[in-house]
Amino acid sequence: MFNNAALPAPSVDAGLSKYLVEIRKFPLLTPEQELAYARRWREHRDRDAAYHLVTSHLRLVAKIAMRYRGYGLPIAEIVSEGNIGLMQAVRRFDPDRGVRLATYAMWWIRASIQEYILRSWSLVKIAASASQKKLFFKLRRAKSAISALQDGDLRPEQVRLIAERLKVAERDVVAMDRRLRGDASLNVPIHDEDEGGQTLDWLVDPAPTCEITLAEEQEAKQRRLALANALANLNARERNIFTARWLNEESTTLEELAAEYGVSRERVRQIEERAFQKVKAAMLTSRHEANGPPSSRAKEMKQGVARA
Repeated sequence: MFNNAALPAPSVDAGLSKYLVEIRKFPLLTPEQELAYARRWREHRDRDAAYHLVTSHLRLVAKIAMRYRGYGLPIAEIVSEGNIGLMQAVRRFDPDRGVRLATYAMWWIRASIQEYILRSWSLVKIAASASQKKLFFKLRRAKSAISALQDGDLRPEQVRLIAERLKVAERDVVAMDRRLRGDASLNVPIHDEDEGGQTLDWLVDPAPTCEITLAEEQEAKQRRLALANALANLNARERNIFTARWLNEESTTLEELAAEYGVSRERVRQIEERAFQKVKAAMLTSRHEANGPPSSRAKEMKQGVARA
């Protein structure tokens, strides 16, 4: 796209404060400027236009990256991975879809960061299911919500409450909490040795901006609409089984559905899988039509369905 050396790079050794100050120097673009630059890049592969699109959104990457700073990984590397996702978004962005770049780029930034975190953690079968991935990324927030701040194992009542809130097994909560605590603290301070304190906290406001909030709302609305359209492609039995297994607060077991429809447990599983593949194909088509990420990201589909 353009020479990466032209971009400021976060460094663990130099501290993030310098990097965060540097990226604040890049001006934010007005909708008109963003549209003009995006068209110059899409139609003429103007590298200067791409540079302006990327640098104007580096602060967005920093904000999103800060949400993942508690996984014991260098925040500078998380920011760098987010920047890679941003550049992928700029490369594929279609300005004529009527969507702001920030809205489109957020998915790429988060996906790039999450994939980096999952690659970096040696967790057994961490991405084997949507529930495991949800537990991995939401456990810290769930612990904070109930003030489970102790360093040791969670108390039984805390495990039970978190399991109920996240709709996962209690044993999975205990296992994931122990893995995440591991050998590294989840509260490693991010600071320069000479300055002290958490510089990322005061250089980047942890509260989401109006732009980020609006972008997340738009993304959720588009995801719900895509799911509704996908469900319309199923017949009544497929839709009922898919809803019972994936969308209800309490997932219905295969045995219960088998008894309801008078078929075998294996037959219900086959119908569920067929319905899931139909929904996945429909949502990927919808995402592609809305200028979303390519089908190579299909492995994130289960997580997307679970969120919807």
